[in-house]
Amino acid sequence: DLEAGIDAATRAAALRPERPEGHFWAAANMGALAESFGLGKGIKYRKPIREALERVLAIDAAFQQGSADRALGRWYFKVPGLFGGDKQKSERHLRRSLTFNPNSTASLVFLAETLLELGKRADARAALEQCERAPLDPDWGPEDREFKAKARTILATLR
Repeated sequence: DLEAGIDAATRAAALRPERPEGHFWAAANMGALAESFGLGKGIKYRKPIREALERVLAIDAAFQQGSADRALGRWYFKVPGLFGGDKQKSERHLRRSLTFNPNSTASLVFLAETLLELGKRADARAALEQCERAPLDPDWGPEDREFKAKARTILATLR
C-alpha cells in the first residue's frame, strides 16, 4: 500500500540521503496518497512532496529522465495557487524535464494541460502533436499508449 511505500522510501532516503531514489519514491507515494484523499486531506502532503522532489533535483536532475522536474511540474499544476501552486513554474519544470527526454509522453501531456491553463493553445497543440509522434519507450509502453490516447482526446477538443 502507499503508506508502506512512503515508509520504505523514507527509510531508504535516511539510509542513503545522497541518492535520489528514496526521495523520489517517497514523493511519488505521498503524491498518490494525497490524490486518493482528495484536496482536503491530501493538501497536508504538499510541502514534503515538493521538498523531496527538490532534493532529487539537487542530487541528480537527470534521474529517471527528468522525473523530478516532471513531478514538480505536475505538483505546481495540481496544487491550488493559495497553497503554492503556480502554472508558470509548472511550465518551466515540465519544459526542463523534456530536456532529459524530449519524447516523454507524460511530460508532453502534462505540459499541454498546463499550457492550456495558461491560454497558450498553439503551444499546447504542438506538445500534443509531439506526443502523438513520439516513439513508444520499450520500458513504458502501456503508459505511453495511455498518454498518447489522452493527447488524441485533448487534441480533438482543440480542432
